[in-house]
Amino acid sequence: MRENLATASDLLASAADDAGDHAGRLRELSDQLGSLAEGDRDVDHGRLARIQSGLDEIQPDLDDDAAATLDEANDEINAFRETIEGV
Repeated sequence: MRENLATASDLLASAADDAGDHAGRLRELSDQLGSLAEGDRDVDHGRLARIQSGLDEIQPDLDDDAAATLDEANDEINAFRETIEGV
């Protein structure tokens, strides 16, 4: 079930290579998703929404390829969010 988060983490790590000034922030968000994917604790919508908000802030500054990769990562996060209860 958490494969979506692992995939999103991998996508962000890939996008970080072409993210210039935002590379560090993308790697941080990638690490957060990786930890959530591997963790035993429940993942809540709020935590994922904060990660997605960070992606939304970065995306306009990226080239088209990196921005598209962030779109893919967001799609994976949304797919995971559909599997959890809450908001």
